[in-house]
Amino acid sequence: MPTPSFRDYLYARDHPRVAKLRGLDARSYAEAAKDDSFAGPMIEGWKKLYPAPFVGVTCDGTVREGLYPLSQAKPGEEAPTSDMVAAAAKLLALLTTAQRERLNYAVDALEWQSWANPEFMQHDTGLRLDELDPAVCDAALAVVEASLSPEGYALARNLMRINGFLGDLVDLPLLMNEYSYNFALYGTPSESDPWGWQLFGHHVALNCLVAGSQLVMTPVFLGAEPDIVDDGAHQGVKVFKERIQWARELMAALSDDLRAGAVIFEHMQDPAMPEGRLHPGDERHLAGCFQDNRVIPYEGILVGTMPAAALALLDEIVEDSIAYLPAGPRAARLREIREHYADTWFSWIGGWRSGEPFYFRLQSPVAILELDHHTGVFLDNEEPAPFHMHTVVRTPNGNDYGRALVNQYGTN
Repeated sequence: MPTPSFRDYLYARDHPRVAKLRGLDARSYAEAAKDDSFAGPMIEGWKKLYPAPFVGVTCDGTVREGLYPLSQAKPGEEAPTSDMVAAAAKLLALLTTAQRERLNYAVDALEWQSWANPEFMQHDTGLRLDELDPAVCDAALAVVEASLSPEGYALARNLMRINGFLGDLVDLPLLMNEYSYNFALYGTPSESDPWGWQLFGHHVALNCLVAGSQLVMTPVFLGAEPDIVDDGAHQGVKVFKERIQWARELMAALSDDLRAGAVIFEHMQDPAMPEGRLHPGDERHLAGCFQDNRVIPYEGILVGTMPAAALALLDEIVEDSIAYLPAGPRAARLREIREHYADTWFSWIGGWRSGEPFYFRLQSPVAILELDHHTGVFLDNEEPAPFHMHTVVRTPNGNDYGRALVNQYGTN
């Protein structure tokens, strides 16, 4: 099956989908979106989920305790805490008093759960990068850079650039640009006490908590529409290609019986799906914004039943999914995920051959990894396509936002 090109699905400039938004920025669209036929129902649905006290994603409604002890990181697994603190100090030194007050929240503030991935700004948390002086914007991004791996920071910035590319494609640069993202700090930057930061906007949401030498970076939402820049200053940027190919190869490496067991729905928009399984914005993925307390039952097949070739590909997918983490925390996270492979489930929706759109989820007591191909939002493909995807990473059982570590701080 040939892979379609996003260029085949560009709206005409005068199409109502894009024409009615022309001239709106994030703030003006935040109001207009409430009456939009696409965005309005999502906003109403999410209002029922936020604000709610944080519990954590679970498989059955009960949080499994004892998975995330607060301690010193093992040698080689330490967070780059001092670099993060230094970067945060430089940012804070550039801010006015009013900006600092708007930027900073308590380390366990409810606002941390206000992040979202659409282009409309449902919650105006922290400071908006495209409204800041360039030096302040750069300083905020330097905090992000100090907390990520080099490849992770490059990916986040490329997704932000793709967002700007999309804004130019549909002539909505005020609404979607390289810096149309909110940034917030939680707690007081410290080399010993828990604190963190948050960056969120269209197709990029990162939530980072550091407690001494331990680092947790979830929820993470990274996506793209389209998945490549084929023109302009950033021509050649492309994302998620390897992960998508490894996922297809993994399915090919399964026996017919195992593949049938992994596939929970044969079609991306399957009539067999129960009511509510297909969300208007999230489509098939389950652990996105405002889903902090969602119950997500295990589905598919146990990872332990996979043949060695498939398991090796799964390892590649896991490593790629958390490659945004700096070296030490990435080593810790890989160890943590692999230690639970005996209780890890893999599920699939859709086709798996070349060019076919699909969804997969890897789920265990300590991790949820999702990738989902989507229909168009600012492109007009009515069927899911490989050039628009969402990826989600969660730390279930109460440690998104590092909350399990924060809750233990001061009691040990």
